Amino acid sequence: METNQHGYNNPQPEQKQGFLHSATAKIIMVGLLTLILLIPLQYVKSLIWERADRQEDVVTEISDQWGGSVYLYGPILKVPYTDYEITEVTDEKTKRVTTTRTASTYYAYFYPEQLKVSSNIDTQPLHRNNYEATVFNAKVAANGKYITPDFSRKINPEAIEWDKASLVLKCNNLKNIDGAANITFNGKDYSLEPVAGNENDSLSELETEAIDLSALKTGEMPFSIGINYKGSKQLKIAPIGKQTVAEMQSNWHTPSFTGGFIPNSKTITDNSFNASWSVSHLNRPFAQQHFGKLPDIDSYAFGVNFLIPVDQYQQNERAAKYGFLVIGLTFLIFFLIQVMSKINIHIFQYTMIGLALIMFYTLLISITEHSSFALAYIIAGASVVAMITLYSVSMLRNIKFPLFIGASLTALYSFIYIIIQLENYALLAGSIGLFLILGAVMFVSRKIDWNQSRLG
Repeated sequence: METNQHGYNNPQPEQKQGFLHSATAKIIMVGLLTLILLIPLQYVKSLIWERADRQEDVVTEISDQWGGSVYLYGPILKVPYTDYEITEVTDEKTKRVTTTRTASTYYAYFYPEQLKVSSNIDTQPLHRNNYEATVFNAKVAANGKYITPDFSRKINPEAIEWDKASLVLKCNNLKNIDGAANITFNGKDYSLEPVAGNENDSLSELETEAIDLSALKTGEMPFSIGINYKGSKQLKIAPIGKQTVAEMQSNWHTPSFTGGFIPNSKTITDNSFNASWSVSHLNRPFAQQHFGKLPDIDSYAFGVNFLIPVDQYQQNERAAKYGFLVIGLTFLIFFLIQVMSKINIHIFQYTMIGLALIMFYTLLISITEHSSFALAYIIAGASVVAMITLYSVSMLRNIKFPLFIGASLTALYSFIYIIIQLENYALLAGSIGLFLILGAVMFVSRKIDWNQSRLG
């Protein structure tokens, strides 16, 4: 400060700070930095998607080797019959008509009058490197009865080959079957053996040897079958009985019921489930008998999906989706501290903080692959919070603000973890949480005079 000739100090005019030191300029720079940090955040998301795709490939490979989804379609009574095609040829010269008759064998298929299926399914995880797939062993028992086959289409009774009838079981993959497949029909045991499938049919077939129905053309014919399956992902049952009743019980804790019918009753606990279905022939649009070809009734089958509802990569992806929110709120906290304390925070320091926040997600996915998601979240979150808190001590030159920042980041990561774990109420909890955060920011910043704010 200069002195005049009378010895008094001359007041110096206050130097006006430029636009670059204003709060508005700082807001713009921090906002641009936030947008720029979305680029490495997107790379992190791409890494998660890549690892998730690898997980899906490994699960598919394990499932194919163990046995894929199980589809039980049968047993079906198959009865051959002969039909004749008459062809007349006229000689143009003699006008003589020659008649030829060609015999062809066709098949009639009959669904059971009653079908009861009981399934006991034991699931287990299989690991390969860092990846996990869920497979199961299923013990399936079915019983029921047939009634007299009705050839109501006016087929000549003499054309029906009762002595060549058989039982057919259709499935989507023969690899699923574990051990022998036997069926008891009308008190006699038969073995089910693979047969060459129809190229137009995507399902494989097991068929018994010839069952002579010559003496059994009237009355009821009971059957029972027990078969073990090795499968994964899904087990479905085709409701081919005039009355189909099915029960499933398993040690799987998160069943996803699928198909054309939902269970009539179900009980789900933390480590098991039990479900039952009852389907009448009135509930589905196909008959109990078919001639020539069986229909595709996969869309009417029902069952259970054995899939992990939210795996580690889905949880990591959901966490990464909140990356923009975490970066934005963290920068907002630092910015409000800068405005209220008049402490200058350089844009480079904001960049270091932002990169530390991005590192949280790379730590999270890498640790998750070797432990649980919860433990990985705690380790990654604690590491990033500690790093930013210690870094802010040197920036803010006191302990009060760094402690507040550490507590705020801890609360923010805890809030996001809760949202990730919530499936049905995630949107509601997230909306309420963001509303409360916005209210807190508005309360803290309500007395700041933005027109007079100068930073640094």
